[in-house]
Amino acid sequence: MGYRYVGITIAAFMLTAIVSCGVVRSMGQDPYGDELSRLDTLPNYKNGAFENLAERADSTVKSKWLFLRSKPETIRPSRALPWVKTDLKTLRAKAPTVVWFGHSSLLIKTGQGNILIDPIFSDHAGPVPGVMTAFAGTKHYHAEDMPTIDLLIISHDHYDHLDYRTLKKLKSKIKMAVVPMGIAADLIYWGFDPKKIIQLNWNESAALPGGLKVTATPAQHKSNRSYKTENKTLWASFVIQAGNYRLFYSGDSGYGPLFKQIGQKYGPFDLALLECGQYSPNWPWTHLWLGQAAQAAVDLNARMLQPVHWGKFEEANHPWNEPIEKLVPAAEKLHMPLNVPRIGEPYTVGEPPKTKVWWDFD
Repeated sequence: MGYRYVGITIAAFMLTAIVSCGVVRSMGQDPYGDELSRLDTLPNYKNGAFENLAERADSTVKSKWLFLRSKPETIRPSRALPWVKTDLKTLRAKAPTVVWFGHSSLLIKTGQGNILIDPIFSDHAGPVPGVMTAFAGTKHYHAEDMPTIDLLIISHDHYDHLDYRTLKKLKSKIKMAVVPMGIAADLIYWGFDPKKIIQLNWNESAALPGGLKVTATPAQHKSNRSYKTENKTLWASFVIQAGNYRLFYSGDSGYGPLFKQIGQKYGPFDLALLECGQYSPNWPWTHLWLGQAAQAAVDLNARMLQPVHWGKFEEANHPWNEPIEKLVPAAEKLHMPLNVPRIGEPYTVGEPPKTKVWWDFD
């Protein structure tokens, strides 16, 4: 009886610890009730899950046990990444100004309002602190540094894009959130006002009072916050219109005809913010592979490309700087101007690209 009591006590303690550090809440909540019934009416939601436009190319997976293979020594940088400290609350510019915080976290300051995309300032990507930790040099920006956010954009529900701890701290600063279908369930579960959340299906748009317009566009990816459920919420890329400027954010997406289709329907774009890292033979259809971001930018009819989804987390077995090392020559070959600022370094649309090589170390 004593051992049983001790076992129950330890289990209760562990459960209390998990709950107290937010692990359970950080897992979010799948759509249910009326919201689930609404999803059932959508053309891209079938048999209880959202579907991609193209079939999954799982047949190209070389081995489902790739994660057991040894990782390259350079999967994490050997020293801190260089960064720039910018006062985001006083930053002003005549044209949209983009500040990258590593991975896919972006602040875009425009004359029509401040846009924050996929923020993650928790120093780790996942429900449990200490797992998938951020690289040194990428931890200097926090929720407290952000200005008032007129528009929060979330691309999908994966932990490296939808971070409970960050949004909990930012909630009071956010005027409106635009998310793909189903993700409102997570935000409402975390205490967001449903009236401040707009859900969009692919090719649906929302106009905000300040003059911003955002359109959710297709992406080739998936969604889940646990291994039990998959694709219960939608994933998307986004077209952002601020005055006469037009920007594109890819979210996470594999390559396909969708980029050319988006370019023909919504382009041209002054700047395309495209993912370029965390690719793997284990998920070949969900991310852009080596150099594919350059071709996607051409397809989109973009005037300039800025790579995101790299430089902060170890999520795939490739050297930390391989994405940018391979993207530079691919962009040069296609004559696509490439903008690669340091973390925290502002870039204003219309200016020459940031081309200083700061990533040339293991």
